[in-house]
Formats: sequence, structure tokens, C-alpha cells
Amino acid sequence: MNEEKSTVQEETEVAEKKDFFSFIKNPIRYDVMQLAWPVLIELLMSSLFGMVDMMMLGWIADKALAAASVAAVGITNQPMFIGLSLAQALNVGGTAMIARYVGAKQDHRVDSVLKHVILLNLVFLAIPLFAFGILFTDEIMLFMGAQADTLDAGRLYFKIIMVGYLFQSFNMSITAALRGIGETKAPMRINIRVNSLNVIGNAVLIYGLLFFPALGVTGAAISTALSHVVASVMMVRYITRKESPLKVNFRKKFRYNKTVIQNLIKVGVPASMESLALRIGVLLFVRIVAGLGTVIYASHQIALSILGLSFQPGQAFGIAASSMVGRSLGAKNLGLAEAYAKETRKIGSLISTFMALILFFFGRQLVSLYSNDPVIIDNASMALKIIAIVQPFQSSQLILAGALRGAGDTLWPLVATFIGVFGFRVVLANILVNTLELGLMGAWLAVLADQLIRWFFVYGRFRTNKWKYIKLK
Repeated sequence: MNEEKSTVQEETEVAEKKDFFSFIKNPIRYDVMQLAWPVLIELLMSSLFGMVDMMMLGWIADKALAAASVAAVGITNQPMFIGLSLAQALNVGGTAMIARYVGAKQDHRVDSVLKHVILLNLVFLAIPLFAFGILFTDEIMLFMGAQADTLDAGRLYFKIIMVGYLFQSFNMSITAALRGIGETKAPMRINIRVNSLNVIGNAVLIYGLLFFPALGVTGAAISTALSHVVASVMMVRYITRKESPLKVNFRKKFRYNKTVIQNLIKVGVPASMESLALRIGVLLFVRIVAGLGTVIYASHQIALSILGLSFQPGQAFGIAASSMVGRSLGAKNLGLAEAYAKETRKIGSLISTFMALILFFFGRQLVSLYSNDPVIIDNASMALKIIAIVQPFQSSQLILAGALRGAGDTLWPLVATFIGVFGFRVVLANILVNTLELGLMGAWLAVLADQLIRWFFVYGRFRTNKWKYIKLK
């Protein structure tokens, strides 16, 4: 009898081990993890480094200057993010096209797509926005709701960051192309190295270590801008090597291609409008929050910094879904495209939910890493509890929207964002903050409503399966 029990137990253990290894060896899941984990590490490390930068500013000895510096970074980053989001939207079209061409075994078309994306980004977005930001720094910051102390702290920071923006937009185009062909490890390695240098540079220039002067928030800007320049050099060196999987020849004469432009317009314009709508909505939202005062806005900015870390799994798996769905549709394998989308959503959502639990139960401890101001700790930790509730819906929405973009279906993410941001986030925040006087809690409740609505629209569109039949030339 005991022998029979022992045999059954051994068979059960073998079966469990078999199930475990079959989970690891599942080809769909394996492909998802192979592509997504470098993106996830890259984004998480970027967020962590950004959090460390914010902590450094928050721990400046003068509390008033520390709060003004944190608020200045938040206010100046918002208009810059508009430019970055527009560049990223154009890159969405590049990623979708490159993934389709690679899936269809038309690798020779990748060079032309990347060159078009880089030129369009620099000539029509990066350079004009850089000039506008330099010329109208004070006007932009005042429009954002900056108070006198924030304006003084952030004026030079904004100008220096705009220089870095030129190089950052260039780097984003190359990264998007690499992700389109399924290469995610190289951007990860480059970004980790560069961000490590940035953190060291921030520490040296903010506090005046070694023989450098203490430059505060201006030092953070100089270090960040230089890191983008270094990243550009490393990106170009990588893609011009003979063994690079992304075949680009910058010596080859550029030729205008009407088909590339048509595809970029078809995919990129709705994505650009989505990004623009999101950033304008967030900008209006930030103005509402900035009206609560410098200390409350600093609390909000710290909550956003931590939020940036928590939604990175959704971003990473959304990028993976975009690449894999695009390549599967290029190979005309519709079933595989759907399988990749569902698997990325499942894994990414599980990771995000785990992170949400950490935010909910350990919010105060996380915020205390940024500041020892009790008002900031109370307000930011309250916001983190609401963020924790947002997380599962936000992650699912980001991943499925990434799958839709990879298919070239960028209209419905635009609809979802427009309704969610303007119809709910901005309107509700105005009511809850200014009319009902719920303070920062009211603002974050509006964010919760926005994410729920966006999830509803994106999930509904994905369920129709119409995204599988979007045509690119």
C-alpha cells in the first residue's frame, strides 16, 4: 500500500515538473519573454534612475528649494513630453512598417523606412519644438502654472533639457526600428549604461562633488542632456556595424519614397493625434494640480515618478506585442498574431498587479525615499493607493493598444485616449479639485476614471478582430 502511495506521489511530482517545464517551453510564451524582458529591464531601470534623480533633488538641504526643484522638473517635463510623444507616435508607424516588412521577408525596405522616420522627426518635430522651447521658456512655464519659486528654479533647466531633446528624439527613432525587427537587447544595454552615467553625473553636479560646483536642478539638466548625446553616439555605432541586425547605410543616398510616407501617414497620424491629445489633456490636468500649491504639486510629481515605475510592465509588453503582432501579420499568420497579443497581456498584467500590491501596502515607505516632509508623504502615499487600483486596467490597456498599433490600427487607441483624457480626466479633475475641493485625491480619482474608460474602448476593439485585416502597402 505504501509502495503504491509512493509511486503515485512520484508520478504526481514528475507530472508537476513536466507541467512547469512545459510552461517555460511554451513557444508563444517563450517568444514573448525573449522579446519583452530586455524592454522591461530597460524601462524599469530608466524609471528607477529617474526616481533616483528626483530623490536627489528632494534631498537638497533647503526644503523650499528642494520642493521648488522637484516641482520645476515636473512642470518643465510636461511640455517636453508633448514633443517626445509626437516623436514616439511617428516611431509607432515606423515600428509597425518595419515589423510587417521583416515578417514578409522584405528586409531591404527597412533602411528607407528608418531614414524617413529620422528625417521627419528631426525636421518637422525636434528642431522646431527645440527652437520654440528656447525662445518661450518663461511663457511656457507660466502657462503650466509655475509659481515664482518654480520658475526661478526651472528656467535654465528647461533650456538645457530642450538641447537634450534633439538627441533623445533621434535615439527613439533608432530604438523603435530595432524593436520592429525584434532586437530589444541592444537598446537595453545602451540605455542602462547611459542612465548609469546620468545618475553619477547628477550626483556630482547637483551636490557639487569632487571639484565641481553645486548646481542643483541645473546640474541635473546638464547631466541628462549629455547622457542623450552619449546615447546617440552609441546608437549610431551599433547600427552601422557590419554584424548589426538592423541594416542601415547612412552613406547611401536618401531617396524620397511615396509609399513609405503614405504608410507613415496612415499609421502615424492617428498615433500622433492620440499622443497630442494625451499630452494636451495631461498638460491641462497638471495646471489644475499646480493650482494646489508647490508642496502639493511636488507630492503629485513624486507619485507620478513612482507611477512611471509601476506601469513599465504594461509599456514593455505593449512594445513586445506591437513587434510580434506586426511581424505575424506580415507573415499572414493571423492566429499567431492573436496568440502573441493575448499572451503578452496575460504576463504583463500579472506583473503589474504584483507591483500594484507593493504600491498599496508600502506607499509611505516609497515616498519617504524622496522627502521627509510629512505633508508630501501623506499626499503622495494617498495617491499611490489610487494608483494601485488603476494598475491592472492600465496595464491591460497599454498592452492591447500596443498590439493594435503593431497591426496598424491606431484609430481606436486615439478614440479611447480622447474620450478618457478630455471627457473624464480633465473634466472630473476640475470638478473634484476646484468645485468639490477634494485636493490631490480628487485629481487622482479622475485619473482612475480615465484609465477605466480607455481600457473599455481598447479591449472592445481588440475583441472585434478587425485589427487583423488592416492593410499596409
